[in-house]
Amino acid sequence: MPLPARYGRWGPILALVILTLLIIHFLNADFGSKTTQDVIEPAPGLTIEENNQTDPRTGHVPSSCPSLPGMEDVLVVIKTGITEAQDKVPVHLRTTLRCIPHKIIVSDFEEDIANVRTFDVFRNVSDTLKQGNGDFALYNRAREGGRQALTSQDHTKVANGPTGMMDNPGWKLDKWKFLPMIHTARHARPDAKWFVFLEADTYPIWPNLIGWLSHFNSEDRLYLGNQMQIGPNLFAHGGSGFVLSHAAIHTVADFHTRHVDEWDKITDREWAGDCVLGMALAMAEIPLTWSWPHVTTQSVWEQDMLHDAFSKQPWCYAPFTFHHMTPADVDRFYQFEQQWFAETNSSVLTYSDVFRNLIRPTLADHLDNWDNFASSGDDKEDYKGPKTPATLAACADYCAADPECIQYRLTAESRCTTSQAVLRGKPQPGTQSGTMLWRVDAAVQKMEQCEKVTWVTA
Repeated sequence: MPLPARYGRWGPILALVILTLLIIHFLNADFGSKTTQDVIEPAPGLTIEENNQTDPRTGHVPSSCPSLPGMEDVLVVIKTGITEAQDKVPVHLRTTLRCIPHKIIVSDFEEDIANVRTFDVFRNVSDTLKQGNGDFALYNRAREGGRQALTSQDHTKVANGPTGMMDNPGWKLDKWKFLPMIHTARHARPDAKWFVFLEADTYPIWPNLIGWLSHFNSEDRLYLGNQMQIGPNLFAHGGSGFVLSHAAIHTVADFHTRHVDEWDKITDREWAGDCVLGMALAMAEIPLTWSWPHVTTQSVWEQDMLHDAFSKQPWCYAPFTFHHMTPADVDRFYQFEQQWFAETNSSVLTYSDVFRNLIRPTLADHLDNWDNFASSGDDKEDYKGPKTPATLAACADYCAADPECIQYRLTAESRCTTSQAVLRGKPQPGTQSGTMLWRVDAAVQKMEQCEKVTWVTA
């Protein structure tokens, strides 16, 4: 339709403005860009209203939740503590736990977190133990004075040594939670077929769990987890997450009830609560099913997905958990996971899928203030890098000369280390990282296409 004559002079100006806006739009659009994003920033667009969450009292899930047959048979138990709960749990309640019909949060302090009440895991532990053992000092202070009773030491992060973080009050208390939380879980839902135990920095992929559990019978006494060992004792690493069947949890709970005083002494003697639980399960004749790589000790950014460990190559397995995931990590992976299942016809997400669609697009040939954990030369005896302080270019040349090297890094001390693994990594001021991207793609081309998912079934 022609414009009136008096508006005619505005036509060319309007056209120029529209053209300029289009150019700006296209310059800022992301058309499959491989620009690296900072993993410490939360993913955008994930604002879920609290009234759109699962009701923990009834198990009713929001209508927007996808159907996940089998999840109604699972009780999810999140273990946390007063020093971390308010920081780490809320993100799960609006993401990974939003659509879970049956869940409880066990802690050393009873409180509301995003309208969900935590369970005091020590409620039924004897007052004699709680008042007489110094490990319960934090618990007793919090029970009497609430959060106001916390001290700066309670929040201090200390180095994780060979026997854990013994200078951290919350860490010392944590080992006492494992056996009591077994009773709390059984009491909460005694008819559940499966009991899944996670920590607040563990990310779960629920469709993968259901696919994995479909290979087992909950009436068998099963203990599924990431195999660890302290001395002669094999056990499932707590931070990786572990699963107990209906038969297993009733058996070990009954066993512990008959020997509470004995196991209090054992817990006091040991330093790792997940090890103590593993010892109790072994005494109850419930062996551990070695379940790596479904459950892992690393975050998704630190997991080597291309190489073997424990005689298994993760590539075609379906990961159930990633550990050491920050709230921002949880947000970002949740966004990725939701998009993946919405846009594909797959019912599971394999390591191959994660690497190809999340890790590989964010790799870059060079990043400043970034650590990709290329650490094959960290041990002085085994150090194979340049003997003198290096430049990033010299470190890259050193990696390029080794056909098996894929990633390299230069520390703040100008120390060059290299690796055959391909890890996304995390921000680290002063560290520079590099990746031989053509070697990454060559390595991926040699991997399977994963026409079938591989499962740990025994």
